[in-house]
Amino acid sequence: MGKRFDAMSDSHKQLIAEQKLFFVATAPDEGRINLSPKGMDSFRVIDNNTVAWLNVTGSGNETAAHVAENGRMTVMFCAFAGKPVILRLYGHAQVIHQRDSEWKHLFALFEPLAGARQIFVLNVELVQSSCGMAVPYFDYAGERELLKDWATKKGESGIQDYWRDRNQHSLDGRETGILVPVK
Repeated sequence: MGKRFDAMSDSHKQLIAEQKLFFVATAPDEGRINLSPKGMDSFRVIDNNTVAWLNVTGSGNETAAHVAENGRMTVMFCAFAGKPVILRLYGHAQVIHQRDSEWKHLFALFEPLAGARQIFVLNVELVQSSCGMAVPYFDYAGERELLKDWATKKGESGIQDYWRDRNQHSLDGRETGILVPVK
């Protein structure tokens, strides 16, 4: 049965630290819901009610548009090895862009990643764990280097061009704030 918590416990933090994959879900007030798998070494627990993840450049930028609109976010972890557990973090997030004063402090929490785009800081309002007994076992085979290689090859100016061409608006036409703050 599912259990609810007001904050992350040490066992929740341990589960998070062991995972190589997590999922982020956001939605605008009206429009498409976005659910994205995330990997790399891009997630940090800051305290019992605050987490951050470093978002790298991708084909879309839905999360930034949705967070700018209403801040709602859910992050989910599944244990694919060991004890079966699903852990969800519900709350409101803030998007931190490279131009923001908080960027330098937060970016220092992560190993630099080519193509780093934003940092999302989630104020965790509810933690929910459930059994995960139907989640299959998977073996971790390693990281894919394709995204890092792509971003490195593009270089900083190429990434900026990509943001300009493909990351300024969500699928529903909402502004992401990647280059210009959302009004």
